[in-house]
Amino acid sequence: MRQYSADLTPPWKKSKPVPEVAAEPGLVVEEPGTGFCGAVIRCEAGTVTLEDRFGKHRVFPLEPRGFLLEGRVVTLVRPSGAAPVRPARTASGSVAVPGARARVARAGRIYVEGRHDAELVEKVWGDDLRVEGVVVEYLGGVDDLPSIVAEFDPGPDARLGVLVDHLVPGTKEWRIAASVTGEHALVVGHPYIDIWEAVKPASLGIEAWPRVPHGQDWKTGVCRALGWPPENTGAVWQAILKRVGSYKDLEPELLGRVEELIDFVTG
Repeated sequence: MRQYSADLTPPWKKSKPVPEVAAEPGLVVEEPGTGFCGAVIRCEAGTVTLEDRFGKHRVFPLEPRGFLLEGRVVTLVRPSGAAPVRPARTASGSVAVPGARARVARAGRIYVEGRHDAELVEKVWGDDLRVEGVVVEYLGGVDDLPSIVAEFDPGPDARLGVLVDHLVPGTKEWRIAASVTGEHALVVGHPYIDIWEAVKPASLGIEAWPRVPHGQDWKTGVCRALGWPPENTGAVWQAILKRVGSYKDLEPELLGRVEELIDFVTG
């Protein structure tokens, strides 16, 4: 006698099976119902906790076909015998994406005034920027901004962010920045005379950044006051940069400005 299945659902109405993926710490998935994308930080009986790049946590049920992994529907399952472990972090404090490749560059850009400034941004935010597909360009000076913005022609799909040195209200630089800022272009400035000051003194083993008399070259004055070689400020900067391991070595005023630009360009 022929055996028949108890399932009478027509084949064309049956859901295709999807892969089961262990919810290992650091795995980046998206919950399609809310659009929340984050890395797994905890998996307990029946639930999984995700953390996005801003540190926000959301708890979701472990339901069949409940998540997207690299755009494909998957079923997350609890890892066998794995203890919860916090995911690795990038130098900026964001959740690291294991094995992530650099995204194809966006049309949007971030310009950074000063070579030392650009090197610091690359060291701390470089991994995040590559994942987001944001290219950082070197800006020689604020005087070049009007022509750069005019040529770039920022728009909804090509936003332009600019980080400039020591932006003081009422100065020529301030007026230039204000003239090019608009709906799709944002210029922000950190409060430091030089980007060196954005590095916390404690990270360099000094009590504070010295005060340099007005009219004297700031870098040279700092080097003399601290006993560093004033004739080679480039080498001094490289030594400073080596002491910067993560965002924890930087002042919050700089952190806020850079994060603001990244959000603006990727938003």
